[in-house]
Amino acid sequence: MASLDLADVQGNVARAYGRYSFPFARYFFLQITDGAAGRRFIEAIRPRVTTAAAWTVKPQVTLNVGFTFFGLWALGLPTRTLQGFPTEFADGMKARAFILGDRSPALTEEEARGWDEAWDPIWRDNAPGTSREVHVFLSMNAQGKPGRAEPVDALEEQTAWLREVCAEHCGGRVRIMAGHGRDGAADFQEGRAVFATLPDGAMVPTPREHFGFTDGIGDPVFKGQTSEAVERTRVVGRGKWMDPKTGWEPLATGEFLLGHADEAQELPPAPRPWGFSRNGAFMVWRKLHQNVASWESVWAGEAARYARIFGVSEDEAKVTLKSKAVGRWPDGVPLARAGDHAAWLAERARLGFDDPDPTTAAQNVARWLGGTEPSDFRYAADMAGYDCPNTAHLRRVNTRDYLDPLNAPSGGNPNATSQLNKRRRILRRGLPYGAEGGDDHTEQGVVFMAICASLQRQFEFIQQQWINYGLDFNAGNDACPVLGDHSVHRRFTIAARPGSGARPYIVDSLRTFVEARGGDYFFLPSLTALRMMGLGVIDPT
Repeated sequence: MASLDLADVQGNVARAYGRYSFPFARYFFLQITDGAAGRRFIEAIRPRVTTAAAWTVKPQVTLNVGFTFFGLWALGLPTRTLQGFPTEFADGMKARAFILGDRSPALTEEEARGWDEAWDPIWRDNAPGTSREVHVFLSMNAQGKPGRAEPVDALEEQTAWLREVCAEHCGGRVRIMAGHGRDGAADFQEGRAVFATLPDGAMVPTPREHFGFTDGIGDPVFKGQTSEAVERTRVVGRGKWMDPKTGWEPLATGEFLLGHADEAQELPPAPRPWGFSRNGAFMVWRKLHQNVASWESVWAGEAARYARIFGVSEDEAKVTLKSKAVGRWPDGVPLARAGDHAAWLAERARLGFDDPDPTTAAQNVARWLGGTEPSDFRYAADMAGYDCPNTAHLRRVNTRDYLDPLNAPSGGNPNATSQLNKRRRILRRGLPYGAEGGDDHTEQGVVFMAICASLQRQFEFIQQQWINYGLDFNAGNDACPVLGDHSVHRRFTIAARPGSGARPYIVDSLRTFVEARGGDYFFLPSLTALRMMGLGVIDPT
């Protein structure tokens, strides 16, 4: 077990707060106009920063903080330290738009003009050296009031405290930036879980997003993240698959935290001094708008055709097509465990998801999601994608053992591992935002946060090579059916099992269902680094 000082690691690195009953969030972005004021700001908030250490008393509201490259520059960090940060972090997310698929590489500069006009003003106007340059990320995640879709009062109290710190303690030289939403009026981005109403009228948070699917199931597990007892259970399906004898093992700490050995037994590139970068991480923050009306319209149209061809009801066709695109059924059951509608219904019956008592059914779902079954699967037995299509979203973002050459072409090799996948994992954080029941023009989606040690090797690679390109999945230019850009390539193929008498089904009407509304790259310092930054004592020599 790697020795990891969890009290020095920010809490949102080791914990996905949404799964620890924090269904509400406020994401603030700030600008520093004076380095000394910025350092005073850090010292003011540092005692409230939530760490990854075990809680004796669960906080009502958490607080975590990160900085852009130019935010660190505004704080007056030494040039040698700044030079140690990777290029992609210094560039910032907007400058990487071609790589991420936010700006089409097929368009000329003139044709691409205005590519970011749909972004929220805070991100559209974010530019180095201007009064709209974003420097600081600060998040607050809050528990909810029992039985109500409302955050605890402590969230508003902590928000008022933050405003007071900026206005009085820092003399207004660290300011909270407005610009969220289409009108740009809000000075924070709100996040909230999708809620369900129980028969007694109580409202409870769910793990679903606005397309109706359970999200955030297969988050990676790394060494030192939890106790050994917890790790033994949680690592199943979420770590790295070694072989039948060894089974699942946690990923190397250095895949997510700087200053620790990664899966190549190397230390990730990091700025000096090492005490400053150790236990820090990089974070991607992206506001992803979900075109709910387009999602429903496309699958309704395809379902009518699918139902006629395969002789099933349109309801069955619609949920099947959506699930084939996602890689899981709406309740989270993976297609690798239940490859068709009948198998899914049988699985639901086995798990008690359709219990006559809605409360019992909900408890059964929650209990199952907290176990190992949702993540404990591989693709060796389904290399051709008859159960879970090779280009389904789930299969793209976590390829598991699919890309191991030992599994080619037919799979089933007991020695196949997830070795080629273990360098491309990211920790998923964030929450949905917006109200349910919207359309393409209303404000709803997911605040996507990814934490890793290498923005380029992990997040950007997945986004460019696996989300917006299909070569590794024998699909050419076909993009991810859920997250991909479908302005040109609109196809998604569902393979047919030989001997079934069925034919492959080709969806050729995909639209772009998810669009970026802005974001940036941030460095999440350790508590030690925050202390060094607040005191201005970083010495890279």
